[in-house]
This record gives sequence, C-alpha cells and structure tokens, in this order.
Amino acid sequence: MIIETMTMVEFEEGLKRTQTVFIPFGSVEEHGSHLPLSTDTIQAYEVGKKAAQQIPLFVVPPIHYGSCRSTSCHPGTISITTATLKALMKDIVRSLYAQGMRNIVVLTGHAGGSHRMALQDAGEELLPEIPDIRIAVVTEYELASREGKGIIETEGDAHAGEIETSRIMHTHPHLVKGAGEREFPSFPTGILVRNKRKFWPNGVWGDPTKATAEKGKCLEELVVKKIVELVTALEQFQE
Repeated sequence: MIIETMTMVEFEEGLKRTQTVFIPFGSVEEHGSHLPLSTDTIQAYEVGKKAAQQIPLFVVPPIHYGSCRSTSCHPGTISITTATLKALMKDIVRSLYAQGMRNIVVLTGHAGGSHRMALQDAGEELLPEIPDIRIAVVTEYELASREGKGIIETEGDAHAGEIETSRIMHTHPHLVKGAGEREFPSFPTGILVRNKRKFWPNGVWGDPTKATAEKGKCLEELVVKKIVELVTALEQFQE
C-alpha cells in the first residue's frame, strides 16, 4: 500500500489488514559522474514498494535528505544535520503511531556512519516513549552487500560502485550516464579533513565498470526477501 497514492478511505481500510509501515530514507548525494543524486532514495523506495507487493505493508513517501559528511564537498550533495534527521524520523514515527501504526521498519538507502547512527538513536529514544511500538532500523547497502556476496565481484565495493550501479541499471537505466570509473578514497587514517574531495576526487568507492542490470535485479530481489522476512519477524517480536 503506497501511501502517496492512497485516499484517506483506502488508508483506513488498509489498517484492517496491517499496522506495519515501511519508511524509506535516502539522500541527495553525489554518486560519481554516472549515477543520479537520488540513487540512495531510489533504492530504498523501490525495495519498499516491491515488498508491499508480497505482503500487507504501508510504504510512506521517501525522505530525500540525509546527513552526508564524506561527500559534502562534492557537487550536488545536500546534507542535513544529524539533529534534524533524528527529529524528522521521530516526528514521522509519532504521526504514524497516531494514525494507527504499531510496527515501524526504517530502511535507509544512505549508509553514512553519522546518518545511520542518528536513525538508530532516534529509534532507541522512541522505544521508551511509546511502549507498544516495535521499531527496526536497517541499512539497504548492508543487506545488499551481505546477501549479494556471490554476485558482487569487487572487494570492498560501496558507494556508486558495482552494487549501486547495478541496482540503478536495473530499475532506472535511463538515469545511468556512462559507466563510471573504478576508484577508492584515500582518506588519512584517524585525521579529520575539511576538503574531502581532495582525498576522494570522483566520489566512487568501488568498481562501477563491473555492474550489470542482471546483477542489480538479483540484488534487489535478495534485499526485498530480507525485508519481507524482517517485517514478519518484527510483527511477531515479543520482549
């Protein structure tokens, strides 16, 4: 059940089928010279929509902004603070709870460390505030890389590399502009840097030249399967 396309009557009827909702978080962030700035958002939303075809599940409109520190100097990245991100998630969850939702699955397509921790913190703070709510917070990339070990050829592939390029080639091939180039950042160990692009010129972490649409299809199916399993586990979870 895709909330942005539903009427209030359809929403009300949907609550008779499920009280579980999927919240896709993304980002507006550079993804090399070949992928769109909305790559993270696209991946997270597509997974939710496809999971909702298999099980009763509400899917909210995606949140397009995230905390993007390592790519903050690259053209096109629009970042928000972790405080804003936490407040946004908590407000959305509170509103969904007021509308009857009890099981919350937060999936982020953006895998930045500060971004992920902000969403995790928000969830942890909501648990004691709302005693009868269940919350799961997962990262799309971690599911894709873990489940797709037998598919991905590039060791250490992460941002705008083989995995993400394959995913966008599968779902949105018209948004892929060229093949990209293999690159890994060279940040100094332990040292915080202002000009992050100096150590990561092209914004790719992996090898997009090894990407294929078929790999993307397989990866997406694996992630959708894990989300369906997670929803089932969350709905049955007892403490």
